[in-house]
This record gives sequence, structure tokens and C-alpha cells, in this order.
Amino acid sequence: MNTLARRLAGAALLSAGLSFGLATTPVLADTPKDTLVMAWQFDDIVTLDPGEIFELSGAEYGAQVYDRLIRFDVNDVSKIYGQVAESWTVSDDGKTFTFTIRDGIKFHSGNPLTAEDVAYSLQRAVKMNKGPAFILTQFGLTPENVDQKVRATNPRTLVFETDKTYAPTFVLYCLTADVSGVVDAKLVKSKEVNGDFGAAFLKANSAGSGPFVLRQWKASELLSLEANANYWGGAPAVKRVLIRHIAEPATQRLLLEKGDVDVARNLKPEQFEPLRGNDKIRIVQAPKGTLYYFGLNQKNEVLAKPDVRKAFKYAVDYDGMAKTIMNGLGTVHQAFLPKGFLGALEENPYTYDPAKAKELLRQAGYPDGITVTMDVRNTSPSMDMAQAIQGSAAAAGIKINLLPADGKQVVTKYRARNHEALLYQWGADYQDPNTNADTFAANPDNADDAKAKPLSWRNAWDIPELTKKTAAAVEERDAAKRAAMYQELQREVLETSPFVIMFQQTEVIAERSNVEGLVWGPSFDSNYYWKVSKK
Repeated sequence: MNTLARRLAGAALLSAGLSFGLATTPVLADTPKDTLVMAWQFDDIVTLDPGEIFELSGAEYGAQVYDRLIRFDVNDVSKIYGQVAESWTVSDDGKTFTFTIRDGIKFHSGNPLTAEDVAYSLQRAVKMNKGPAFILTQFGLTPENVDQKVRATNPRTLVFETDKTYAPTFVLYCLTADVSGVVDAKLVKSKEVNGDFGAAFLKANSAGSGPFVLRQWKASELLSLEANANYWGGAPAVKRVLIRHIAEPATQRLLLEKGDVDVARNLKPEQFEPLRGNDKIRIVQAPKGTLYYFGLNQKNEVLAKPDVRKAFKYAVDYDGMAKTIMNGLGTVHQAFLPKGFLGALEENPYTYDPAKAKELLRQAGYPDGITVTMDVRNTSPSMDMAQAIQGSAAAAGIKINLLPADGKQVVTKYRARNHEALLYQWGADYQDPNTNADTFAANPDNADDAKAKPLSWRNAWDIPELTKKTAAAVEERDAAKRAAMYQELQREVLETSPFVIMFQQTEVIAERSNVEGLVWGPSFDSNYYWKVSKK
């Protein structure tokens, strides 16, 4: 067993010792200088395929392994820059985007990256029609027309055509999303099985051109990345990144303090201050466009009643959680657009009022209260939040039975609309307000076999009129008018929806002080390891 393996084995033993109360734990050395070791909760990963990734942890993985056509500046999201694209132009009618592809990029396989690879990647995502495909199909792309609408006219030129005129920045922001990750067409096509577009292969393998290469993924256990020494932007300073799924914040903290991991991602608020006094550790805060919320499935006839939906909004002790569980991890935010987005509404009309919640339940025909099950990811702070909501709701006449499970199980159940209530996070897919409006305020088809499956669909909220308003907002090219339209949408969702949006996340990361160069952006897919080094 090599040195690194011994350290990881020791760390695993340490974790086991904490779990089972063993009296002795090994004393471990610092991690190797050429390796970044991270403790994180990534049990939500379902797949590593950029055409299917739709979870926060998967999105962060994709950002390390796959280049995209374009990206945005993490310090100023209004600035969009080319990554695989060297430059681009937009036609006078705003419907044709022509990209010049950067020369000299190679995939991890050694194959050259061309416009054909970019076109195939986007075509593939549309034809597979997995969760994130709607980011592309909203521009009128279908499996039948995508080969004509998204095409390479030569090895360095990509043409992307939309069905009508949209705000140009909206189209460009969508092309910064995870689903635009460029895959090695030659490699992926060679791995196709029964017309699956190589999905079975990419579920646990990589075919990118980014600064890191996937070496191993064990669900809810280990994610191992190796540096791409031939990366066109410059080789990473570290040779590998090892990410361990550590569910317990207390275990993460102990591993960090002992030097067995370089980064801890899921600490609790009460752990921050003691660590600030440790000169070997720094605390980093990164505001995210990520919301904590819970949804109520409208297939349930009790939860479908408007007064019951509103009762839940008065059954949450927002301020109490903000001062304890979420202290430093997030701020109270009840509208579906995070702060920083065009048209974001900074109004929080709901406060904890159990008497009002009880009255609303009585008006709905439930004077003795109701009982509901809530699915929740078995990690921090989700479980702490769920238990707090369980307690505050009980005083409001709502009995909540919690059903904890790992993230993969929870999200799979959610996508099948088999929950009653479910607590989860939602992260913006791109830096345009439509990213959240299209999921919280639109549901074009509420059938079980619908093609588009936004959060409104997952909660069976049938909203044809609101869907029309959302579609109109994305076509408005005047920024001020567009912002006003989104504010109106947010107020209607606040009033009538089955969503109880509670907090906007601040990611708090604890790093060993010898770690430099990690980038913590406004979304999980703008967290970057490429420039990390260790003194």
C-alpha cells in the first residue's frame, strides 16, 4: 500500500472510530503536497454524464473535467467569456449565434477538440432528453431538428440557431450551463450501446478536455480526479484531487484539524469560531445562488388546497433557524430568484405564526390538523432544518414524519413525483432569471410522461397562466421591463405556490492555510480546483 493509500485508509479508520466510539484513533500526517484531499457530502451524485448531470455535486465535478463553449466571470457574472469558443457573433435578428472554436485544444484521449465535438455534445443532450435538456430545448430544439439547428460548418465554426428572438444574454448564459460540457465525440460514439449515446459509459467515466480527468467514483464514498498535464490552459499545480464523502460535520472538522484533509465543506455554525482561532485553518465564505426550500406534492388532495399550502408558509420559524442552524450558512430569502439576479425580489412576507397556520387549516376543513411525510437528505444542515421545521409545524397543527435517505435516493423519488413533502436545495443552472422562473413558475405539461419536468412538474402544480407569463418574460429584451415581469411572477409564486422557500445559501469552506488558489464561485459549477496549490 502506497503512502497516500495508507493515509486514506487511516482517515477511513478514524471516521469509523468516531462512528463506533472507539477509544483510540491513529495520529496521521499531513496530506501529500501534490494532492488535494477534500471532505464533502456528495451523496446526491446520480451520474457523471454532463448531458444528464442535474445535482449540485455533479455540477461541481463537471466543472473540473469538461470545458464549455463559454463561461462567466465568477467575480462579475455580467461578464461572459469564451472557453472553447474563441469568439462569437449574433445575427441582426438575434436568432443565429456563430462561434469560432479555439484551435489546439485536445481531449484527455488526445483527440483534437473541434466544432463537430461541440455540436455533437449539444445534439446529444437534446436527443437524450434527460433532466437538464430543457435548458437547450427551450430554444425550439428537438431531437428531430437539432442536427440542422446546431451544426458545425467547418472544424472551427459552430452555428446555434434559436426558434425566435430572445435576449442575447439569456441564450449565452444558457450555454454556460453544465449541459453544454463538451464531450469527446469520437470516444463517446465508440462506447454507445443500443443507441444510448454512450450514457452508460459516461455515467462513471469521463470524456472531457478540462484540467482534470476522472479516475474513480464510488457513490457516497470517493471521487478521485487526476491532473491533465496537457491541459491547454496550463497543467494544474497538484497531481490529483481526492474527495471523500464524509457525512458528519464533526468528523470533517477533526480530519481537518489533524491535517488528514485539506478542505472541509460541511461544517456547522458552532464550529466556525473555534476554527477561526487556529492559524493553520482559514474560513472562506462564498454566497451562492442556491435556495433551501420544501415542496408539497399537489397530487395529494390535502396539500393541494390553497389554505393548506399557505399554512405551511406560516409554520416555519425562519428567524429562529437563521440564528441557529443557518447562522453563517444562509440568509432568510423567500422569493424564487436569489439576490444578485435581475428582478430578484427581496421581500420576505412570511413569519412564524402557528395560530395563523391553524386558522388556515381550519378554513381548509382540518380543525384537528394534518399529518404529512417529508423526504429529506440525511446530511447537514438539511436534517437539522427538517427537525426544526418538524418542531415548529407541530405547534401549528401539522405533524411531519421525516423520511431521511441519501441524496441519490431522495432526488430519484422526487423526480418520480412519489413524495408528499420534500426538503431540498435548488441551484441556478445559469446566471439569468429564467433559470429559476422556468422551474418554479412554469409547467407546460403536468402529465406524468411530460417531456419538461421542472420543479413545478415534480410537485404536480398545474399552472397554465403562470407558464404563459414566464414564457413572455424570457422574450422581453428591455431589462427594466423584464425585471418588473419577474417581480410580478415572484409575488404570485409567494402567494399561491406549493413551494416554501426559506434561505439563500452561503457556502462556508474551511481550508488548511497552506492551500491556495481554490475558486468558490456563485454556483457550484463555478467552484474550480484548476489553480489550487499547496505551500
